[in-house]
Amino acid sequence: MGRIIGIDLGTTNSVAAVLEAGKPEVIPSREGNHLIPSVVAIKPKSNDQLIGQSARRQAVGNPENTIFSVKRFIGRKYNDQLVSDAAKLMPNTITAASNGDVRIRLNDRDYSAPEISAMLLQKIKADVEDCLGETVDQAVITVPAYFNDIQRRETMVAGQIAGLDVLRIINEPTAASLYYGFDGKNDGTIAVYDLGGGTFDISILEIRDGVFKVLSTHGDTFLGGDNFDERIIDWMADEFEQEHGIDLRCGVKEDDRRRLQRMKEAAEEAKIELSTVPTTEISLPFIIDGESGPQNLNISLSRAKLEGMVNDLVEKTIAPCQDALKDAGLEAEDIDTVILAGGMTRMPFVQQVVKDIFGKDPSKRVNPDEVVALGAAIEAGILDGDIQDIVLQDVVPLRLGIRLYGGLVSTLIKRNTPIPVRVTRDGYSTVVDNQSEVKIDIVQGEREMADENTSLGEFVLSDIPPAPSGEPKLEVSFDLDVNSILKVTAKDLATGNEKVIIVNARLGLTEEEVERLIAEAQENAEQDAARKNLVEACNEAESQINRAERLLRLYPGQLSSKKHDVEHQIKEVQKELERERDLDMEKATENIKQATKHLEELLSF
Repeated sequence: MGRIIGIDLGTTNSVAAVLEAGKPEVIPSREGNHLIPSVVAIKPKSNDQLIGQSARRQAVGNPENTIFSVKRFIGRKYNDQLVSDAAKLMPNTITAASNGDVRIRLNDRDYSAPEISAMLLQKIKADVEDCLGETVDQAVITVPAYFNDIQRRETMVAGQIAGLDVLRIINEPTAASLYYGFDGKNDGTIAVYDLGGGTFDISILEIRDGVFKVLSTHGDTFLGGDNFDERIIDWMADEFEQEHGIDLRCGVKEDDRRRLQRMKEAAEEAKIELSTVPTTEISLPFIIDGESGPQNLNISLSRAKLEGMVNDLVEKTIAPCQDALKDAGLEAEDIDTVILAGGMTRMPFVQQVVKDIFGKDPSKRVNPDEVVALGAAIEAGILDGDIQDIVLQDVVPLRLGIRLYGGLVSTLIKRNTPIPVRVTRDGYSTVVDNQSEVKIDIVQGEREMADENTSLGEFVLSDIPPAPSGEPKLEVSFDLDVNSILKVTAKDLATGNEKVIIVNARLGLTEEEVERLIAEAQENAEQDAARKNLVEACNEAESQINRAERLLRLYPGQLSSKKHDVEHQIKEVQKELERERDLDMEKATENIKQATKHLEELLSF
């Protein structure tokens, strides 16, 4: 068994970390970056996967086959209004599966959110193994505190498909607190304000002598940086339409999708820049063809203007913070420290609102982009036995219950109940005479009517002996583990007959499909590795060609005696690149490497 790694599987970026010599450290990607863009693309002709930075770089040229922010779709139904709103500003084709779950079409194939997340996790796994020089097959993965059971389960399935045994699902704010309090010098009551690319969480925790106790948690699983980007895109489009009479958001053609992707990237860059400068320029030449020819988008955006645009979004975080304080039985002045997590907390306006809520400046001791992954690595160390003086006590983010006759909810586990927890409740019965079976529908959420909450699954307790309605005595037990994964037991007390299930969270993928995807990944591991080697060889070859052409221009004198040989070898490398499709991957890789090596030798002067 290799080491257990911690993974912050983020909406915009993902981060991996591991415990080294008793301290958590971020593991850089193969590209040398701490942040891995949570972007996946499928190349149209070759069907090759591009993940992370390489996927992001080609997004404008291949927008319809590039998916970002897939975390927003995990565990959600296609008919969810939030899904519809998000899909409007995405260049992809979003469809519904037969069970109503979201599917994303990439290169004429429909993928579920767990499948795409698994591709990202596979890249993270490979990068970490490359860095550590050892196999990694176990992980702790973080999720928003307000993720429901379905979303947590789909995250675990993504890890499973990627070849990872997910030992623990841990809430992002809780992970951040683990890192903050890891050195034992920061005991007290803390608030973790986590505003990332797609979600918002607030958790109140108490740290005392190595015990991390979550007191309460609230949040919004569809509020984050993507919403801020959308506001900027809409503003850009409105300003352009007012000046030119053209709506940049219209259309579904390839050019329209590329334009939308360019606007999204420009919006994100402007948002980031405005955290450090008062004004930024957005320039998108040839954004669209008008009646008078190509039109450019050139516009200035000030920090003050942006703050006015997103004021309501930031204010939406206030009520959850107040509710979290209330549930914890605390006032703002009882909070010793406020920790920031998530990239959006770099925005000065967000920091000011946090200060207004809690009456104190948030701590700058931690990197908001990395703190969650570092905390996950600490949890991995706890599970691995490397850390023994820390105890973590988390809570249930949303209440859990069953549907009663008439559509009401009977609550078994209340929100913010410490976990793990087991609750048993009797007093349930039949509603009609001689009823032989009862359907148990498990729901999660804070609404009073079952239909207004999330249905996690249902099953049937059968073989109930005939009796008048209300006479059979039925008992239901909820057993929630440390990953917030639920086991439900229904029992007929008269006969002892019971039904026990791990709640089927109605995943977009059936167990058979998950097993098939895992098997495919294992079967194709060798071929995938060969494909990766070929792609890397092609990239190196193209890089050397560019270098050779540049050196010929810069140093014509020094290379005069080699000029003919260099030009000839450039053609040989290009020839091998063109032949790549006609040869098997190993042969093509070797040929390209040899040709590139010869070119590199010629360039040594």
